Amino acid sequence: MNTELEQFDRLSNILDELREKCPWDKKQTIDSLRYLTIEEVYELSDAIVEQQYDEVKKELGDILMHILFYSKIAKDEKLFDLTDVLNSICEKLIRRHPHIYGNVEANDAEAVKQNWEKIKMTEGRTSVLDGVPNSLPAMVKAVRMQEKARGIGFDWDNANQVKDKVIEEWNELKVELSKVDNHDNIEAEFGDLLFALINWSRFIGVNPEDALERTNKKFKQRFQYMEKRSRETGIQLQDMTLDEMDVWWNEAKKM
Repeated sequence: MNTELEQFDRLSNILDELREKCPWDKKQTIDSLRYLTIEEVYELSDAIVEQQYDEVKKELGDILMHILFYSKIAKDEKLFDLTDVLNSICEKLIRRHPHIYGNVEANDAEAVKQNWEKIKMTEGRTSVLDGVPNSLPAMVKAVRMQEKARGIGFDWDNANQVKDKVIEEWNELKVELSKVDNHDNIEAEFGDLLFALINWSRFIGVNPEDALERTNKKFKQRFQYMEKRSRETGIQLQDMTLDEMDVWWNEAKKM
């Protein structure tokens, strides 16, 4: 059986050959690969959510290929090479785990996270939030910012406090909804409510992204069931009343 290093070397050689001979591979740049990498990460996320581990394996391979590809392009442009990439991550992991490679104590995962954020602040960052990419989806970004703030102790003490904050934000939204021509304030209060709900989710042990995706899947399955019933009966959904559609929706729920 081939070893991991042998397969890694095989992939590296294949990419070298493609970079030399394939017209598409030859023209790729770091910028041109960016959106493809984003797509691959989302495909990996889908496979993980669906627990399709054979697909997880394939998507990890695609992402590994992208990492190698970026490194080879960067080497051609004399920016950095794979050795630099590997050395950088090794040094960072050692530096940020002083409880393993140094004399710092960290007896639980929370202590490790707090140490991690403190160490990052010694690496030239001016804010603990600097490590949150601007291009992250808003919900994921909210979770990461809240986690990073928690890492330096800026957080609620318990779930009841956050629940009260959710109720407070809901009441403030209701006030703005009662006013005329007030879209900007309504949007702002709605955002505050979402942020508070995401905060609350952390305290009750729910990943908001997973929870929303679960609801998305449930909605999709039920709606597609209604579309199936529409095809079977020849009745167009747009010609039905909501009460009539509810009959099929409730059938889907029972299934």
